[in-house]
Amino acid sequence: MTVDVLRRPALADRRARLAVAVLFFTNGALFANLLPRYPQIKADLGIGSAAYGLAVAAFPAGAITAGLAAGILVRRFGSARVAVGGTLLTGVGILAAGLADSVVVFAAALFLAGAMDAFTDVAQNAHGLRVQRRYGRSIINSFHAIWSIGAVTGGSMAAAAIALGVARGPHLLFSAVVFSVAACVALRHCLPGPETEAEPAAEKGAEPAAQTGAEDCAPSPLRVPAAGLRTGWVLAALVLIATAGTLVEDAGMSWATLYLSDSLHATAALAASGYVALVGAQFVGRIVGDRLVDRFGQRAVARSGALIAAVGMGLALAVPTVPGTVLGFAAAGFGVATLVPAAMHEADELPGLKPGSGLTLVSWLMRLGFLLSPPVVGLVADATSLRVGLLVVPLAGVLVLLCAGVLRPRRS
Repeated sequence: MTVDVLRRPALADRRARLAVAVLFFTNGALFANLLPRYPQIKADLGIGSAAYGLAVAAFPAGAITAGLAAGILVRRFGSARVAVGGTLLTGVGILAAGLADSVVVFAAALFLAGAMDAFTDVAQNAHGLRVQRRYGRSIINSFHAIWSIGAVTGGSMAAAAIALGVARGPHLLFSAVVFSVAACVALRHCLPGPETEAEPAAEKGAEPAAQTGAEDCAPSPLRVPAAGLRTGWVLAALVLIATAGTLVEDAGMSWATLYLSDSLHATAALAASGYVALVGAQFVGRIVGDRLVDRFGQRAVARSGALIAAVGMGLALAVPTVPGTVLGFAAAGFGVATLVPAAMHEADELPGLKPGSGLTLVSWLMRLGFLLSPPVVGLVADATSLRVGLLVVPLAGVLVLLCAGVLRPRRS
């Protein structure tokens, strides 16, 4: 460990870290307030599982459609402003989805929310990595842990609103206003200046010592042809790893509540605990993730987590009970906790790519998991059962086991 890693960050840097944490929190909480409302929305609209899956897929479709524009907006307006602006418009889309009186309006509102969420996602990660460079050590997992706290908070708020009989409109309006105000306050404490500002030389030197994943999975950029081909393969594997993480997250977001309520006949309030368990365990995994990675290496952590997710959710589906299923979703969330942060960071460090290009590509392409998963699971559920459709979770764990070799091993 170098002296730069141990140095105390400046007050402005600490405030910026707190501000980015607030942005991640609001991003997780906003959408999580809508998810437990999905069964009621599905019932009110009178649609089947396949139509529901297609409608829910509008959220990642909006994200994929708009995702590549995020980098342009960040360079033009700054990552902090884009993150906050995206948060405000995401809240509008979520409110509209909750009040939709037709499946077309529901899908259109989710499309808008997804597009704005893509802007927020890229921008807040870009700003978080900017703060991380000032710290000279890894803190990106902690931001994603805060996102999980926000998701648990949002899901718990929705479960409480359902239990108290609060209508969707007032509930989602309150959520949008509260978290939009929080994001606007956070904007005042984000890092000033352009995104391309030069970082102190010492911190640049410290970063590779703390984060060496790219060097472990790609050859020297001096060997241009080999490096370019190798980087392409590594980037593709990182996309698959991140996509596997999103497949598991989508299973919790889109199907956990429905599976517990419709297939296992849990009460509406109890059914929401599946998603809360997933993101709660994901939070725990991200809190301890940095220490585990430092001790065992990202490769071993990813493989162990993939095994936990596959076995845990596989057992829950093999022996379907409400407590077992909640624990299965918790195991899945814990298992994939570090996958998306690891893929984003290592993609951002890959040689041969422009700054931010790897991060944008992984963030954009991993949303294919959110796009493809809902309609595929819905079609399988209509043809067989939702229990069979949720096999996507253990299969995602197997995918990570196959691709984890590109992640950095334990440092000697």
